[in-house]
Amino acid sequence: MIKKIIEKLRSKFEKYEIDGYIVPKNDDFFSEYSTKDRLKIISNFSGSAGYAIILKNKNYLFVDGRYTIQAELESSKNFKIVDYYKIVDCALFKNLTIGVDPKMFTAQQLKKFFYKNNKVKIINDNLIDKITYCKISKPKPFYSLENNITGQNFKIKINKIRNFLVKNKANYIFVSAPENIAWLLNIRGHDNPNSPIPNCRLLLDINRNFYIISEKKKVSRLIKDKFIKSHQLIDPDKFENFIDKLKGKKIIIDLKSCSVFHENILKKKFKVLKKDDPIYFLKAIKNKIEIQNMIKSHIYDGVALTKFLFWMKNSNKKKITELDAQNKLEKFRRLNKNYLYPSFDTIAGSGANGAIIHYHPTKLYNKIIKKDEIFLCDSGGQYKYGTTDVTRTICFSTPKDNIKKIFTLVLKGHIAVANTDLKKNSTGKSIDVRARKFLKKNKLDYNHGTGHGVGFFLNVHEGPQAITKFNNTKILEGMVLSNEPGFYKRKKFGIRIENLVYVKRINGKLFFKNLTLAPIDKDLIEFNLLTKNERNYLFRYNLEIYSKISSFLNKKERKWLASFIQH
Repeated sequence: MIKKIIEKLRSKFEKYEIDGYIVPKNDDFFSEYSTKDRLKIISNFSGSAGYAIILKNKNYLFVDGRYTIQAELESSKNFKIVDYYKIVDCALFKNLTIGVDPKMFTAQQLKKFFYKNNKVKIINDNLIDKITYCKISKPKPFYSLENNITGQNFKIKINKIRNFLVKNKANYIFVSAPENIAWLLNIRGHDNPNSPIPNCRLLLDINRNFYIISEKKKVSRLIKDKFIKSHQLIDPDKFENFIDKLKGKKIIIDLKSCSVFHENILKKKFKVLKKDDPIYFLKAIKNKIEIQNMIKSHIYDGVALTKFLFWMKNSNKKKITELDAQNKLEKFRRLNKNYLYPSFDTIAGSGANGAIIHYHPTKLYNKIIKKDEIFLCDSGGQYKYGTTDVTRTICFSTPKDNIKKIFTLVLKGHIAVANTDLKKNSTGKSIDVRARKFLKKNKLDYNHGTGHGVGFFLNVHEGPQAITKFNNTKILEGMVLSNEPGFYKRKKFGIRIENLVYVKRINGKLFFKNLTLAPIDKDLIEFNLLTKNERNYLFRYNLEIYSKISSFLNKKERKWLASFIQH
């Protein structure tokens, strides 16, 4: 099937006078998760990041370290799998004319990846859409959130962006990232399978007037509720005409999410200033109401996850598959009326599948969980109102000594991150070192970042904050991040321990406070390798879990959870 689609695509090369075509993971809204996954259509790769390049006689799939094994399993029959970083100034092929859809790339991406050694040709038709059919679901309307959910009126937020325009002596800002519009206007939507994203774009002027660029059906509820007036809605097909009628000289666009297509329209009328959209940073710092809502969501999620862990560890069922486990966890989450849907596809891998960092079971890839293997489950939910993401690794029989040792080294790194003095280590780069310290002493490491930013009832992955080897963003009060060191032995097992944390201030001191409330499998811990402080951390954490969620558990589950405190 994939081979035939590739042949169909190549048959278009002569008509468009190109030697190859680039297919990114993102859609034209630069979404991480999209209802139309063109990269999967052309390559069968189902990971959340990557690029495919189809040439006349060869195909390349660029993925990062999280997806190397997965890409080999899913796509190596038709594609050469290449490390993502080699796409920079791509020199695997030279002097070729490569076709791109201008709605799917920023100018920065094209310059960084392809201009040095090849020629890029803009093709306004998306060639994947030309050769395949994808049923588009009926659009659902956007909706607004009350101030008691968001903690801040949208007019106050707009004023902050207005100040940014004044500071930069610009007349307009074009907001191209839907998640940023969601935050700015306190609206949400249904355009993403894992996030309440309202796919639209927005233009805001220095006088605080704003215009939403979207289909009318999606904005109908906002107009009906008198959130906006009909003249503030701009049909995407009439965007260029709308821009032509505007007055002013300068417009700000975002480097990371304004497509070449939209940039070219704006350049005809304005002097374009390329900057980082300030909303990314503003959105990253959650206010007290947002944090309170996220705390509630994590109590709901902690109950579901703890029930699931108890079931997994104590089930009498002889055969449980990875899909059985995934479905059971989803069933526990659905018991809560505030639960909406997963914040990403659940990663549920037993044994060797746990070593595939972003593996998720399907009807084709689904194995029975063996008692002598360890099981890794990374999952999350979207609740009213909050986003969760948590990983636990568990065993079902006495684990081998080397697995216990490695699990404990990962745990020590996890605790080191949780106990970070944010005055001494205020960037993700410096915190990442703490997470890897104990593994590296034993010549071990993991091929992914230690943590990512998390949105408030939005995307499960957001920036600019992150805990990685390269991130220099200062960690500030109100930021939410994941803490997820791990270790993966190819074709053997995977280990990851992940909590979400937020940055709290008490008496002038900043520190991480756990949001996630679910026990860490004590059967995998080599307690002799833990210091007194690390054991005390575990005791306090387990006590907090028990105090916050035990009343929602049945008698057997409570007794099991209490055993973590007594250890």
